[in-house]
Amino acid sequence: MGTMVRIGLGVLVGGLLGYGWYKLVGCSSGACPLTSHPIVSTVYGAALGAVVASSLH
Repeated sequence: MGTMVRIGLGVLVGGLLGYGWYKLVGCSSGACPLTSHPIVSTVYGAALGAVVASSLH
């Protein structure tokens, strides 16, 4: 599998997991900077997914 495809899948899966974390765990008070807003948690998850996917061989 190509490197770009692997990283793209990592971004997609990470973004979905980040959004899922927001929906299932989330922070309703707004005091949690990563999980209080869906865009922030989705982007953070996508970034982590890209990092993990790029580190796989």
